[in-house]
Formats: sequence, structure tokens, C-alpha cells
Amino acid sequence: MIIQKTDAEIAIMKTNATLVSQLLAEVAKVLKPGMTTLQIDALCKTFIMDQKGVPTFLNFHGYPFTICASVNDVVVHGFPNEKELKDGDIVSIDVGITRDGYVGEHAYSFILGEVSDEISQLVKVTKEALYKGIEQAIAGNRVGDIAFAIQQHTEKKYGYGVVRELVGHGLGKTMHEDPQVPNYGRRGTGTKLNENVVLAIEPMINMGKKEVYTEEDGWTIRTADGLPSVHFEHDVCVKKGKALILSDYSLIEAAEKTNSNLNIAYQLA
Repeated sequence: MIIQKTDAEIAIMKTNATLVSQLLAEVAKVLKPGMTTLQIDALCKTFIMDQKGVPTFLNFHGYPFTICASVNDVVVHGFPNEKELKDGDIVSIDVGITRDGYVGEHAYSFILGEVSDEISQLVKVTKEALYKGIEQAIAGNRVGDIAFAIQQHTEKKYGYGVVRELVGHGLGKTMHEDPQVPNYGRRGTGTKLNENVVLAIEPMINMGKKEVYTEEDGWTIRTADGLPSVHFEHDVCVKKGKALILSDYSLIEAAEKTNSNLNIAYQLA
């Protein structure tokens, strides 16, 4: 069932989405080589508790951490661990907060230090594709319009692998509501979008092939060919004429600029 939110519910969800953006901005301020993703997990849990929220991911279907920390060839659902991050790593942090009965959750991919032009382009194009998809999240369009826009900008234009097994989704009182929002598809197909439906739009794009596999922990999903993957995600409310983005990447981008350990050259290209 697809649930249209009231204006009051959307206001709560926007507050929560912005809190997640603020949290990811805090991560952006301190992220550096030598840190571990377990340290980031602890930082995020403390922030969420300080905001009188509940970590949405923690214990979700048994998931044992506050964040998903996916590095390099890990697409999504990476377990935080004690391995030190290093220059050249792509670090995708996905995190959620539940507060006042509603979920805010989204993801951002950071670059540590110097990387090849090919990796910089992958990050840039994946982030661009997110906004291409959001442009289609307007009342009267269909889910396939979002999917088509993302696939066209990544797979068709650049030859990247668009992951099939993982999709975006509706968002509300729970983290996964209807409809599912794939990153591949045909225009004019799928569920019709009504105003005030909230979606988590999240391209997961591989540098190489689209195929992935799940590790023995039952969560960590890696690219089959070992090449890097990038993940960006926004919380978006469907509106007439133009979608309303509930999360706020400007907070994260401003924090990135203060941290010399982070490579933001892709934003300037």
C-alpha cells in the first residue's frame, strides 16, 4: 500500500531528514585516513541519541550497527569494522534516525585523498544521476520515469553497471514502504506517483559490471568484479511540478570543504 503523507507528517520527515544530513556533515568534518568505520558508527549513534532519536538501522531485521559503511567495492550494507581507512578509499555512509514516529535516512559517498579520474567520474555521475531521478519525482509521473532517468545517465551514457537487486523505496513510519524505486526501467511504466508520497531515491552504481554478491554475514553486498561502487540517496517528497527534497546535501558539501582529507574535485569538474 502506498501512503500519501499529510503536510504535518512531511514536516516531521523533513526535520528528520535534515538531522541525518547534519549527522553526515559531522562525519564529513572528521573523516580521514586512519579512522575506522567503527569509530564513525559510534559517532553516529551518539549524535542520534543526543537528538532523542532511535538509530533506524540498529536491529533492523537483526542488523547489528547504527550505520552501513560501504568502502570501495562494497555496494551497500557494509558492516563497520576496525580496519583503518586509507587514501584513495570511497566511503559510503548510510544512516537513519527514527523520531516522532517517522524515519529519515539517506546516504552519501565520500572520497578520501587522491583517486583516478575514472573513480572521480563515477562519483560525479552517480550524484548527478540522483538528481536526474529526482527531477522525475513529480505527481502524475511513474516510477519508471525515475528509473529510466537514472539508468540513462549512468548505464547508457557511461557504461556503468546499475545494480538490479537493490532499489529505492517509499519512506514513512517504517524504513521500507511501497513503492519500490529501481534505478533501471522504462519511461511511462510502473506505479503512478501521487502528491505527498515520500521516496528514498538511491542510485547504486558500479564502475564495472552490474552483478553483485552477498558475503557470508548475510548483509555485505560487493561488486562481483571487485571494482568500486558508489551510493547516493535523498529523501524526496513527490509534488506537482517539482519534487521537494527533504534532506540537505548542502550541509554535507559545506563540511567537506573544511576537511582537507576529503577530495571534492569531482564537484568542481
